[in-house]
Amino acid sequence: MDLDAYTAAHSADWDRLAQLAKRRRLDGREADELIDLYQSGATDLSAIKTLAGSTATGDRLSVALASARLRFTGAGANLFSQIPQFFVLQLPAALYRIRWVVLAVALGTIVVSTLYAIWIAGNPDVLANLGQDAQLRHYVEHDFIDYYSNNPAASFSGQVWTNNAWIAAQCIAFGITGVYVPYVLIQNAIGVGTAAGVMFAYGRGDVMFSYILPHGMLELTSVFVAAAAGLRIFWAWIAPGARTRAQALAEDGRALFTVAIGCAITLFVSGLIEGFVTPSSLPVWLKITIGALALAAFLAYMLVLGRRAVRAGETGDLAEFDAGSRRVVAG
Repeated sequence: MDLDAYTAAHSADWDRLAQLAKRRRLDGREADELIDLYQSGATDLSAIKTLAGSTATGDRLSVALASARLRFTGAGANLFSQIPQFFVLQLPAALYRIRWVVLAVALGTIVVSTLYAIWIAGNPDVLANLGQDAQLRHYVEHDFIDYYSNNPAASFSGQVWTNNAWIAAQCIAFGITGVYVPYVLIQNAIGVGTAAGVMFAYGRGDVMFSYILPHGMLELTSVFVAAAAGLRIFWAWIAPGARTRAQALAEDGRALFTVAIGCAITLFVSGLIEGFVTPSSLPVWLKITIGALALAAFLAYMLVLGRRAVRAGETGDLAEFDAGSRRVVAG
């Protein structure tokens, strides 16, 4: 190929392609012309690369083609303009769609924790297997309470948030196994039940609730939400319905990844409460009220706003969020 001769023969079309690609608005005729020039330019670029390899002429044509492609495939919209859509539609819709699974997970955890606490508190032999009397008394009088104030509030909040967010992300990521989520839930229920059983056995149940409830209401609910999302992904694989398994996993996985973002936010809030409110000198009733208000706000967001979003046709699928961030600028 004589590259110079080829360039001379087609340069007018390439220049016109670049010119149209730079225009802010195109009428119908110009849009059609842009598409025709794009198609012919792509053929020209292929011929240049095949016969002449990488050249400055080919690079310039490639840039013009890329600019033209953005005109009729759409350019990215301002991401920040899509954030309200995410928090008002996508996230609450995704949360609302798993509400019944969240409720089932919460009830199951409460039942297991309660039974475990009753078993420990009502059986001296079981209690003795957890440690000697002096050790358990030290846990009740010091360790349980000091846990919340041994470290600076800011660093403690960050540590708690990181740990809980990691557990929530694992529940969603490994939910497809069908095993990991029940394992996490059972371990969590046993842990809470054991602590409750020991505290009640030594007559300090009120202390436990005063330290658990302020942050625990929102924290545990966030874990239940993450667990429900993981189980929903597992169920999409087991019973995809009319969809293929790959399609069901892709659709539900995208929507429930939205839940992971929401859990990270709510766990951050519960971490702040755990670091700054739970160990504070505020009255117990006020600390519990703060925790209850945080939970009420989340439930209203999930159930009230989520219901409205679902009724408006929102699915919570992040693919829709990504599609919403694209706009066609030709025409």
